[in-house]
Amino acid sequence: MIEGSRLRSAFLACAMAVAVAAALSGCSESSGGNAIKPAAASEEAAEQAEEATRKREEAGELAKDRELLSQIESKKREETAEANAKKVQKSAEAKAKKLQETAKAEAKKREQKSKEEAKKRQQAAEGSGKQREASERAEANKRREAKQREEAARRHPSSRGTPSTQATTTTGTPPP
Repeated sequence: MIEGSRLRSAFLACAMAVAVAAALSGCSESSGGNAIKPAAASEEAAEQAEEATRKREEAGELAKDRELLSQIESKKREETAEANAKKVQKSAEAKAKKLQETAKAEAKKREQKSKEEAKKRQQAAEGSGKQREASERAEANKRREAKQREEAARRHPSSRGTPSTQATTTTGTPPP
Protein backbone atom coordinates (compact mmCIF):
# COMPACT_ATOMS: atom_id res chain seq x y z
CA MET A 1 0.00 0.00 0.00
CA ILE A 2 2.84 2.35 0.79
CA GLU A 3 4.53 1.55 -2.51
CA GLY A 4 1.27 2.29 -4.35
CA SER A 5 0.92 5.72 -2.77
CA ARG A 6 4.58 6.53 -3.57
CA LEU A 7 4.03 5.40 -7.13
CA ARG A 8 0.90 7.53 -7.37
CA SER A 9 2.73 10.58 -5.97
CA ALA A 10 5.59 10.12 -8.44
CA PHE A 11 3.16 9.72 -11.31
CA LEU A 12 1.24 12.83 -10.31
CA ALA A 13 4.48 14.82 -10.11
CA CYS A 14 5.46 13.68 -13.60
CA ALA A 15 2.03 14.44 -15.00
CA MET A 16 2.10 17.90 -13.44
CA ALA A 17 5.53 18.55 -14.88
CA VAL A 18 4.32 17.49 -18.33
CA ALA A 19 1.23 19.67 -18.00
CA VAL A 20 3.23 22.69 -16.87
CA ALA A 21 5.79 22.17 -19.63
CA ALA A 22 3.02 21.88 -22.21
CA ALA A 23 1.35 25.01 -20.92
CA LEU A 24 4.60 26.94 -20.99
CA SER A 25 5.42 25.78 -24.47
CA GLY A 26 1.93 26.80 -25.62
CA CYS A 27 2.35 30.28 -24.17
CA SER A 28 5.67 30.81 -25.87
CA GLU A 29 4.24 29.91 -29.26
CA SER A 30 1.32 32.28 -29.24
CA SER A 31 1.09 32.09 -33.01
CA GLY A 32 -2.34 30.50 -33.10
CA GLY A 33 -5.02 28.28 -31.57
CA ASN A 34 -3.40 25.05 -32.74
CA ALA A 35 -0.84 25.20 -29.95
CA ILE A 36 -3.49 25.07 -27.21
CA LYS A 37 -5.22 22.04 -28.63
CA PRO A 38 -2.17 19.74 -28.42
CA ALA A 39 -1.58 20.87 -24.82
CA ALA A 40 -5.17 20.15 -23.90
CA ALA A 41 -4.97 16.79 -25.67
CA SER A 42 -1.78 15.86 -23.84
CA GLU A 43 -3.28 17.04 -20.56
CA GLU A 44 -6.37 14.93 -21.20
CA ALA A 45 -4.20 11.93 -22.15
CA ALA A 46 -2.19 12.44 -18.97
CA GLU A 47 -5.40 12.53 -16.91
CA GLN A 48 -6.65 9.37 -18.61
CA ALA A 49 -3.31 7.66 -18.01
CA GLU A 50 -3.40 8.81 -14.40
CA GLU A 51 -6.97 7.52 -14.04
CA ALA A 52 -6.03 4.16 -15.60
CA THR A 53 -3.00 3.87 -13.33
CA ARG A 54 -5.09 4.75 -10.28
CA LYS A 55 -7.70 2.13 -11.24
CA ARG A 56 -4.98 -0.50 -11.68
CA GLU A 57 -3.49 0.41 -8.30
CA GLU A 58 -6.92 0.23 -6.66
CA ALA A 59 -7.59 -3.13 -8.32
CA GLY A 60 -4.19 -4.37 -7.08
CA GLU A 61 -4.92 -3.09 -3.58
CA LEU A 62 -8.35 -4.73 -3.62
CA ALA A 63 -6.78 -8.03 -4.70
CA LYS A 64 -4.22 -7.75 -1.90
CA ASP A 65 -6.96 -6.89 0.59
CA ARG A 66 -9.04 -9.88 -0.55
CA GLU A 67 -6.02 -12.18 -0.22
CA LEU A 68 -5.27 -10.78 3.23
CA LEU A 69 -8.91 -11.21 4.28
CA SER A 70 -8.88 -14.76 2.95
CA GLN A 71 -5.74 -15.53 4.97
CA ILE A 72 -7.24 -14.01 8.12
CA GLU A 73 -10.47 -15.99 7.69
CA SER A 74 -8.48 -19.15 7.05
CA LYS A 75 -6.44 -18.62 10.23
CA LYS A 76 -9.64 -17.95 12.16
CA ARG A 77 -11.23 -21.18 10.90
CA GLU A 78 -8.08 -23.11 11.72
CA GLU A 79 -7.93 -21.65 15.25
CA THR A 80 -11.61 -22.43 15.77
CA ALA A 81 -11.08 -26.00 14.57
CA GLU A 82 -8.09 -26.40 16.90
CA ALA A 83 -10.07 -24.99 19.83
CA ASN A 84 -12.93 -27.39 19.10
CA ALA A 85 -10.52 -30.31 18.80
CA LYS A 86 -8.93 -29.42 22.15
CA LYS A 87 -12.36 -29.10 23.73
CA VAL A 88 -13.43 -32.51 22.39
CA GLN A 89 -10.14 -34.05 23.52
CA LYS A 90 -10.48 -32.63 27.04
CA SER A 91 -14.05 -33.88 27.19
CA ALA A 92 -12.98 -37.36 26.07
CA GLU A 93 -10.13 -37.40 28.60
CA ALA A 94 -12.48 -36.35 31.39
CA LYS A 95 -14.97 -39.02 30.38
CA ALA A 96 -12.26 -41.69 30.26
CA LYS A 97 -10.95 -40.60 33.65
CA LYS A 98 -14.45 -40.73 35.11
CA LEU A 99 -15.03 -44.21 33.67
CA GLN A 100 -11.69 -45.37 35.06
CA GLU A 101 -12.49 -43.99 38.51
CA THR A 102 -15.92 -45.62 38.40
CA ALA A 103 -14.36 -48.95 37.41
CA LYS A 104 -11.83 -48.66 40.25
CA ALA A 105 -14.58 -47.86 42.75
CA GLU A 106 -16.67 -50.81 41.57
CA ALA A 107 -13.67 -53.15 41.75
CA LYS A 108 -12.94 -51.90 45.26
CA LYS A 109 -16.58 -52.48 46.29
CA ARG A 110 -16.53 -56.02 44.84
CA GLU A 111 -13.26 -56.76 46.62
CA GLN A 112 -14.62 -55.42 49.91
CA LYS A 113 -17.81 -57.42 49.48
CA SER A 114 -15.89 -60.62 48.76
CA LYS A 115 -13.69 -60.02 51.84
CA GLU A 116 -16.80 -59.53 53.98
CA GLU A 117 -18.39 -62.69 52.60
CA ALA A 118 -15.21 -64.68 53.20
CA LYS A 119 -15.05 -63.33 56.75
CA LYS A 120 -18.70 -64.31 57.35
CA ARG A 121 -18.07 -67.81 56.00
CA GLN A 122 -15.02 -68.17 58.21
CA GLN A 123 -16.97 -66.96 61.24
CA ALA A 124 -19.81 -69.32 60.38
CA ALA A 125 -17.37 -72.20 60.01
CA GLU A 126 -15.72 -71.29 63.31
CA GLY A 127 -19.13 -70.94 64.95
CA SER A 128 -20.34 -74.34 63.75
CA GLY A 129 -16.98 -75.79 64.71
CA LYS A 130 -17.32 -74.34 68.22
CA GLN A 131 -20.89 -75.65 68.49
CA ARG A 132 -19.75 -79.06 67.32
CA GLU A 133 -16.86 -78.96 69.77
CA ALA A 134 -19.18 -77.91 72.63
CA SER A 135 -21.66 -80.68 71.80
CA GLU A 136 -18.81 -83.20 71.60
CA ARG A 137 -17.54 -82.03 75.01
CA ALA A 138 -21.04 -82.29 76.47
CA GLU A 139 -21.41 -85.76 75.01
CA ALA A 140 -18.01 -86.77 76.37
CA ASN A 141 -19.00 -85.41 79.80
CA LYS A 142 -22.23 -87.43 79.70
CA ARG A 143 -20.33 -90.61 78.86
CA ARG A 144 -17.77 -89.97 81.56
CA GLU A 145 -20.49 -89.37 84.13
CA ALA A 146 -22.32 -92.52 83.03
CA LYS A 147 -19.13 -94.50 83.30
CA GLN A 148 -18.43 -93.08 86.75
CA ARG A 149 -21.92 -94.05 87.87
CA GLU A 150 -21.47 -97.54 86.55
CA GLU A 151 -18.21 -97.89 88.42
CA ALA A 152 -19.75 -96.46 91.54
CA ALA A 153 -22.66 -98.87 91.23
CA ARG A 154 -20.30 -101.82 90.91
CA ARG A 155 -18.35 -100.76 93.97
CA HIS A 156 -21.39 -100.07 96.11
CA PRO A 157 -24.20 -102.35 95.13
CA SER A 158 -26.24 -101.51 98.27
CA SER A 159 -26.41 -97.79 97.58
CA ARG A 160 -28.17 -98.45 94.38
CA GLY A 161 -31.65 -98.07 95.73
CA THR A 162 -31.07 -95.14 98.09
CA PRO A 163 -33.00 -91.96 97.54
CA SER A 164 -29.95 -89.72 97.90
CA THR A 165 -28.31 -91.34 94.89
CA GLN A 166 -31.43 -91.00 92.86
CA ALA A 167 -31.80 -87.34 93.79
CA THR A 168 -28.23 -86.44 92.83
CA THR A 169 -28.37 -87.65 89.28
CA THR A 170 -28.81 -84.84 86.76
CA THR A 171 -29.03 -86.82 83.59
CA GLY A 172 -32.31 -87.72 82.07
CA THR A 173 -31.35 -91.39 81.66
CA PRO A 174 -32.22 -93.89 84.40
CA PRO A 175 -29.30 -95.40 86.26
CA PRO A 176 -28.34 -98.92 85.21
